[in-house]
Amino acid sequence: MKIRTAQIRTTLFAVLPLTVCATVLLTVPGCAVQRGQESVGAYVDDATITSKVKAKFIEDKQVDAAAITVETLKGAVVLSGFAKSTTERDTAERLARDVKGVTSVRNNIVVRP
Repeated sequence: MKIRTAQIRTTLFAVLPLTVCATVLLTVPGCAVQRGQESVGAYVDDATITSKVKAKFIEDKQVDAAAITVETLKGAVVLSGFAKSTTERDTAERLARDVKGVTSVRNNIVVRP
């Protein structure tokens, strides 16, 4: 049985795009966000919360925004860094809790004299 060249070309052109698509889908992670495998929307929400918390720190004269790090994952905020007093530490926590979308706050700020 002889296979015609035209049949081989037709088969190749039909299978090749499917093979390329399958390879791309299996090797590219798509729109998944690697940080905790959350959705793109959740990642954007977390970034917005972090920005709002930092903005509140900048507005407040009692909190040194440059000395405190804010991280957010699924609405849970983690504060870390250094404060000059317990008042500054507590104020930072209160400001973070007041931001819309924050589900919890873990205050890891260390008070340095």
